[in-house]
Amino acid sequence: MTRFDRKSRLLAACLSSLAGFVDALAFLKLGGFFVSFMSGNSTRLGVGLAQWSTNAGIAGGLIATFVVGVFFGSLAGAWAGSHRRPAVLVLVALLLVVAATFSRAGHLIIAIGAMALAMGAENAVFEENGEVRIGLTYMTGALVKVGQQLASAAMGGDHFAWAPYLMLWAGLVCGAVAGATAYYALDLSALWIAVAAAGTLAATAAYIGPSP
Repeated sequence: MTRFDRKSRLLAACLSSLAGFVDALAFLKLGGFFVSFMSGNSTRLGVGLAQWSTNAGIAGGLIATFVVGVFFGSLAGAWAGSHRRPAVLVLVALLLVVAATFSRAGHLIIAIGAMALAMGAENAVFEENGEVRIGLTYMTGALVKVGQQLASAAMGGDHFAWAPYLMLWAGLVCGAVAGATAYYALDLSALWIAVAAAGTLAATAAYIGPSP
């Protein structure tokens, strides 16, 4: 995170907000499952298996779909070359359009699947040489970095190196607050807000170009 320029960091925080927004919609609609937070789904998978519950199937299906989304996001980014970021975000926006359209038509399973695909694909925005440099849909690593950088600052290191990681986490939380608020007002029709946000971020990514 710290190796990226300020514009890229802000883009990452905005994308984290988008992930929080979409995840909150899914969490409330599904009663406690996620489309971006696969650690939570993995725990639900384990508990579901122990209980011989159908929840294991739901969690497992979401995890598999998310991985497929990462696969397609990585392919799209590789094909786009230096235009990786806007290309991946266009894919994310299109998948959210699919989710919003099928949700409106009453096909919840397809809508949720498209949401999970979109969130998986989003993680390819900051992929380099096959490695994700900034995780956009999961914050455990970011919080670990906050603690590590605070310890480094206490020992005389950079006093503000923790700030970008905290900003990334805060972005997801703010997005989740907005997503929950939108869900209570609009249900999954709030996905169109996410579509607009993803489209705007794709245009922004194209404008700022790749990170130097």
